[in-house]
Amino acid sequence: MSSPNAPAPGDAVHVIRLYKSEDKIHPRAVDGFYARWRWVIVALTQAVFYGLPWLQWGQRQAVLFDLEARRFYIFGLVLYPQDFVYLTALLMISAFALFLFTAVAGRLWCGYACPQTVYTEIFMKVEHWFEGDRNARLRLDKAPWSLDKLRRKAGKQVVWIALGLWTGFTFVGYFTPIHTLGAEVLSLGTGPWETFWVLFYGFATYGNAGYMREQVCKYMCPYARFQSAMFDRDTLIVSYDPGRGEPRGNNAQRKKGEARSVPLGDCIDCGLCVQVCPTGIDIRQGLQYECIGCAACIDVCNGVMDKMGTDRGLIRYDTENGLEQGLNSAQRWRRVLRPRVILYTSVLLIVCGALLWSLASRHGFRVDVVRDRASLARLVEDGWVENVYRLQVMNATEQPQRYRIEAEGLPGLTLSRATAVDVGPAEARWVAVALRLPPSAAQQFQPGAHPMRWRISRITDGESDTVVEKSTFVLPR
Repeated sequence: MSSPNAPAPGDAVHVIRLYKSEDKIHPRAVDGFYARWRWVIVALTQAVFYGLPWLQWGQRQAVLFDLEARRFYIFGLVLYPQDFVYLTALLMISAFALFLFTAVAGRLWCGYACPQTVYTEIFMKVEHWFEGDRNARLRLDKAPWSLDKLRRKAGKQVVWIALGLWTGFTFVGYFTPIHTLGAEVLSLGTGPWETFWVLFYGFATYGNAGYMREQVCKYMCPYARFQSAMFDRDTLIVSYDPGRGEPRGNNAQRKKGEARSVPLGDCIDCGLCVQVCPTGIDIRQGLQYECIGCAACIDVCNGVMDKMGTDRGLIRYDTENGLEQGLNSAQRWRRVLRPRVILYTSVLLIVCGALLWSLASRHGFRVDVVRDRASLARLVEDGWVENVYRLQVMNATEQPQRYRIEAEGLPGLTLSRATAVDVGPAEARWVAVALRLPPSAAQQFQPGAHPMRWRISRITDGESDTVVEKSTFVLPR
């Protein structure tokens, strides 16, 4: 029996697809002020990323996150997991800097410094070298396979894979000493985790920058979705000026004299602003969440305006209020200093200042105090009360150090074991310490926990550096 909802013979069947496949975007190469600045940022960021692991600081790598040893080396700083607060401060600085830049000038991070943008630029440049500019790539894709097409496609793939693997290798080099990692790679002796992360990060770079490109920005990146919460009508964004550009008219219309009957705007409807866009949008349709603010459309439109003999700026960085009210540059920038910008700037400066002050006043060592749970308090010979503690002394310098351990806070507190400990460079050492209180002093206090303090002082080379940690001394009932 057929279903009552089944289509009758001869009826048209409409298929509704939940996913729409999109054509591959072939951005046109562009040159101009913003394009050159984008490549400056690419060069700077990649010089830091690829070069930093090879820098040496004394006898070690300048920047190394040694997860196995739980040490994080950043030039002269030696950080421990207990210094997690610095990572928190860096994340806060990054967040408020992103908020500030977005409130002032939109998606500057996306357009110039985001790793997705940076590596897409690099991979597209390689594609341009092998396959030519936009029109040449379109012809090559449509052409049947030939030896020349195979050579171009294969050459591009080889360079892309090499770039991806080198990026993965560099990334792992921040966690495993890169000279050691390089020797292991050459001898085919890398460990399973190093191999996995080199291949995984390399594949992610290859896939995201080589194939997914704008799909990452449009569908995977959450920033595109919540950016509107940080925009307002005084945010500088890539904008098309419809008052100046409309109605559009191409060269054929202008030559036929149609401009005499209907005055045409400066936009000649050449479509180059769409061809250079890495996400394939038409900026003339207004602000769209897919726009990453790269300003490629500004560069190409300015070039067209130069050829047409008209003023630049048909597409430019402007604000919604600026376009509607015809504000000049000085007026726009005065409106940039609005409450949210001042708030973001103030918080950013406060957090940066606090981080710098904390690093400048940071002790050269850290101490963790842990009570021995197996023996909280006990009576020993002659009625003395003993508490046992474990102190972890972490040397945050790269020279061997000696530390003196003292206790204070209760009368008559005495250390029954060694009061000095030697710790090697950038090492941590656990020390068991027994703390005793004489019977005469113990009788002055009620049973229970009583506050006291540990004072640990660095005594190497006569330098004065002291850390005080609070703890408790327990008197049994």
